[in-house]
Amino acid sequence: MKINILGGGPAGLYAAYLLKRSRPDALVNVYEQNDADTTFGFGVVFSDQALEFLRANDAETLDAITRGLETWRDIELRVHGESIRIDGVGFTAIARLKLLEILRDKALSAGAVLHHKKMVKNINEIDDADLIIGADGVNSLVRRTFEREFGSSTELFENHFAWFGADRPFDRLTQTFKATPQGFFNAHHYRYSPSMSTFLVEVDAPTFERIGFADMSEEDSKRYCEEVFADELQGASLVINKSHWRRFPIIHNARWSAGKYVLVGDALRTAHFSIGSGTRLALEDVQALAAAVAESSGDILRAVESYEEKRRPGVEKIVAAANQSALWYDHFAEHMRLPAWEFAKSYISRSGRVDIERLRINSPVFSSQYEAWQARNGHA
Repeated sequence: MKINILGGGPAGLYAAYLLKRSRPDALVNVYEQNDADTTFGFGVVFSDQALEFLRANDAETLDAITRGLETWRDIELRVHGESIRIDGVGFTAIARLKLLEILRDKALSAGAVLHHKKMVKNINEIDDADLIIGADGVNSLVRRTFEREFGSSTELFENHFAWFGADRPFDRLTQTFKATPQGFFNAHHYRYSPSMSTFLVEVDAPTFERIGFADMSEEDSKRYCEEVFADELQGASLVINKSHWRRFPIIHNARWSAGKYVLVGDALRTAHFSIGSGTRLALEDVQALAAAVAESSGDILRAVESYEEKRRPGVEKIVAAANQSALWYDHFAEHMRLPAWEFAKSYISRSGRVDIERLRINSPVFSSQYEAWQARNGHA
C-alpha cells in the first residue's frame, strides 16, 4: 500500500506516524512546502485534558507532548478596567515548532518519508498512491481540486484578527477587551514557553476599517497594537511571523472523501480559535482515519467511509459550539455594553454548553462572586 499525505503540520505528521505504525509494509510519504524548521504562528493551545484521547493507544506521544506543556487552571478576563478570574477552566499550550518536532520525530521513527520544501501545485504530482490525505489546512489543494465532490463551502466571519507573539510570559490564558477612541479591541494572550506568549489581536469590522489596518505593513500593525496593549505588554514587544490581518473561515464539507482522497484537520473543517480545539480535532481525525484503515483489510473506500461515519457526529457537536463562540466574538463590541460581571457571564456561556448549574460546579469561585454582584445590583 502507498499513502501520500499533503501537508506536514500536526495532522499530516501524526497521520504518517500512525499509518506507518499500523502498516509497516506501507510506503507513507508526507509532502510539505516549508522546511523542517519553519512554521507560522506561535503557540498551540489545548483545553485541559484535551489530549487524553491519546493515552489508550499512544501514551508515548502523549508523554512527549506533555513534557513541553505550559499549564494553568484559570482564565483571566480584563474589561472595563476590571480583572475577573474564572476558575476551573484549565488550558495548556506548547510552542508550535516544538509540537511539530515531536510529531516529526515520531513519523521518522516509524519509517515515514518526509519531503520538505516540496510545493505541490497540482494533485497529479502525488496521485500515484492508494490513499491520498489532504492535511494541507485552510487553503487545501486537495479540497479545492475536488470541491464539487466534497461538497465544499466556505464563509467568513466579520471580525479581523492577526497572530502575534509576545516576548514575555503571561500567568494564564487572558482575554483583554478594550474600547478606545478609534474602536474596539480584543487580545487572546497566553504563554507557550517560559519566556514567550501567543498574542492574538482581534477587532470588529468598523474598527478595522476606521484605523486602516488593511493598508498597514506588519510592522505598522505591530506598533499600533503595542500601543493599544501597552499596559498588558509592560514593556515587552510583539513579534511578527506572517502576522497578516485575516477573517476566520468557516469551512464545511458535505462529504469527507472523494474516492481515494480524504480530508483531515482544517482542510476538512475549521473550529474557531476561541475554544482551543483545532489541533486536537486534527489529531483525533487522523487517529480515527488510521484506525479505519487498519480495520479495512486494504479496502480504502470502506476505510474512508467508516472514518466519516464514526467520526462525524462528535466533530459536529464541537464545531457547532465553536461557531457559537465565534459568533459571540463577532459581536464582542456590542457585548461590551454590559457591566463587567455580566460581560464575564456572557463570555463564559458563549458556546451554549455552560448553564448556571454547570458553572456552579466547574467554576464555584466565579459563580459565587457573580451571584454576589447580582445581589448587590438588584439582579438576584
